[in-house]
Amino acid sequence: MVVVRGGAEARGEGGPHHGPTADWQGWSACAIAVAGFLLCLLAGGGAVSLPWAAGLDLRLSFALDGLAVLYGMLATGVGALVFAYGTRYLTLHLEHQRRSAVERWRFWPWMALFAVAMVGLATAQDLVLVFVFFDLTAVCSYFLIGFDRAERAARTAALMALLVTVVTAVAMLVAAVLLYSVHGTFSIPELLARADRSATTTWAAVLLAVAALAKSAQVPLHFWLPRAMAAPTPVSAYLHSAAMVAAGVLVIGRVHPLLARDELVLTGLVVVGAVSVVVGGVLALRQDVLKQLLAYSTISQYGYLVMLYGMGGAEGNGGAAFYVLAHAMAKSALFMTAGTVTMTTGEDRLSRLGGLGRRTPVLATAAGVAAATLAALPLTIGFFKDELLFTAALRHGPLTAALAVVAATLTFAYIGRFWMGVFLGPPRGQVGAASGLLVAPVVILAAVAVFGGLVVEPFARLASDAAGVSTGGPVAITPGYHFDVRPENVLAVASWVLGGLLLAVPRVADRVVPVVAAAGARWGPRRAYEATLHALNRVSAAVHDREVKDLRTSIGAVLVPAGLVVGLAFAATPTAGAYAVGTVVGADWLILPLLALVVIATVVVAKVRSRLTAALALSVVGFALAAVYALVGAPDVALVAVVVETMLTLVFVAALARMPDEGPVRDAVVRVRPRRRRWDVPAGAVAGLAVFASVWGFLSQPAPDSVSAEHVRLTPAAHGGDVVTVIVADFRGLDTLVEITVLLVAVIGVATLMRRGRLW
Repeated sequence: MVVVRGGAEARGEGGPHHGPTADWQGWSACAIAVAGFLLCLLAGGGAVSLPWAAGLDLRLSFALDGLAVLYGMLATGVGALVFAYGTRYLTLHLEHQRRSAVERWRFWPWMALFAVAMVGLATAQDLVLVFVFFDLTAVCSYFLIGFDRAERAARTAALMALLVTVVTAVAMLVAAVLLYSVHGTFSIPELLARADRSATTTWAAVLLAVAALAKSAQVPLHFWLPRAMAAPTPVSAYLHSAAMVAAGVLVIGRVHPLLARDELVLTGLVVVGAVSVVVGGVLALRQDVLKQLLAYSTISQYGYLVMLYGMGGAEGNGGAAFYVLAHAMAKSALFMTAGTVTMTTGEDRLSRLGGLGRRTPVLATAAGVAAATLAALPLTIGFFKDELLFTAALRHGPLTAALAVVAATLTFAYIGRFWMGVFLGPPRGQVGAASGLLVAPVVILAAVAVFGGLVVEPFARLASDAAGVSTGGPVAITPGYHFDVRPENVLAVASWVLGGLLLAVPRVADRVVPVVAAAGARWGPRRAYEATLHALNRVSAAVHDREVKDLRTSIGAVLVPAGLVVGLAFAATPTAGAYAVGTVVGADWLILPLLALVVIATVVVAKVRSRLTAALALSVVGFALAAVYALVGAPDVALVAVVVETMLTLVFVAALARMPDEGPVRDAVVRVRPRRRRWDVPAGAVAGLAVFASVWGFLSQPAPDSVSAEHVRLTPAAHGGDVVTVIVADFRGLDTLVEITVLLVAVIGVATLMRRGRLW
């Protein structure tokens, strides 16, 4: 029996496994992914645009252009293989943790929705729609990363990923609003046609880039990705190759013509990408946990992509499109390799592994091809990704070319360390039999990588079409083997030699990596994130403790901030001529006494101590307002108000009659100190004045384009007798249904408590 010392996944691996049932949920998700892949492969383009919210100029606009096909095929093609792998992996994972197979329902729906969200994001042609799918991927990743909810590491990692990616995604929504305020549309093609070089365009481009870079785990917002390795391996394999992290560079590729309006924005992408390449690559050199090493390599590899998009032009955009294709194949295969190794050995650390090449030759060969693809060795599709990188870097300048060599060198070193540490050297520990489903997806991806290394034209055409969308014009990518001393070949050989030296002389990395890691731990963004989160928790606890002391404080916590916000809005808004003082005529002389009666009854409700008196005074408020409705020409509303008020009054009286006669026990009540009551009048004044000013301002100058006229016009089409009925039953039908559902749930809860005798 293997002694398990691994991480979140190594829980009892090594013994016999017996899956309780077939994972039909996983195979259903796999079938959905295969169908999506075939659709992207065979559809041959197409677009659809349907009204979504016409008043806000929002449309459900999708197009299967070159960029959508590339990322759609990655999300579904790689997804299908990862899902097939996951059908076996998840069964073992749940069995090792002694969890029920029913928990598959907490996994596969989110994986399938993840794939759908990625395809939706790839095809979306509206910025608000892009934002919706962008955030949907974050929500899916939250539940998937936190799948092992019993483990604190999984819960905190899921929350960290959600906060970093969702909070920064707000920048995308702000950018969409900024662009709409100037150009009057959320449509991406229209924005790209209308937007010129201006301050608004630059700020919008920066905000879009921030949201995308955080999603792609680029420095300094990279720290969430290594923590996300608490997720099961299928999640990591999908998240790092074709889904979550790919969503960021997908957005950059989609709006790249907008980013290219300002050269400073592109320069920023090059800088952030280069820093991410170095930081991720250096930290990957000394990671011991398999998935942690691959996680830092993802930060570095997506730094490549960001650099390429920052270089721009046909070379940069073409190289980025091809790079994401090659990287997805290699990285998903390597993550699945890490999961298979952990499952068969019970270990997930390089320092405890070795010699698996002779005992698992098929897996070792397939993983070697995947590693060679990432290291850009010949006869794999990865060779051409670095050729395109060096071509773009050389045209961008010598400094960028040097950075490209550093990036390729680090990649060769850390991925070589991964493969050699697992499969070479003396055998260690015991190795169980690996399921075919844990090896076959790795073999298939390796075969595709080799095929791409021999026949690159189909992949180049796919990348060319995607790059054409990012460039705004046709792009031709023609990678190939060139047996000469052209600069690209020289840089490639130099990176292999330097990477080999890093592997052969590990002392160099041993001196550099601890310094970088210590600096990051002391001054890095992760520490700032944790400090901010702890500070917010302390503030929230302090506010909560103060707010819930008594009913008066709880009400003030709602009304006073609302009043202050309204006051700030009025202070920042011109109000000249917004208020009009009319004359009291006609029925107004009857309305004013009724309103005065409402005021008196309200004061009585607040001051009286008798429950019955408070209930009757509250009914006076309702009946007086019903009379006001009748006087202003709304008898139907007045009748409804009378019926409702009568029913509520009877319910109150009946409920009060069942309550005990004696008052509450004084010792159980938190007494309100007299000195605290001095805040009641200012709090009430702030809230009351805010409401008064808002209502008066609206009644003085109602909106000229009010939706009420449209409601009146459409009422006959809804077959309603009056506009109020139609609004409640038709225009707001779903809202009304939700309100009724809430009331029903409350009634059921009260009835349950009454049956159990807990109310008296």
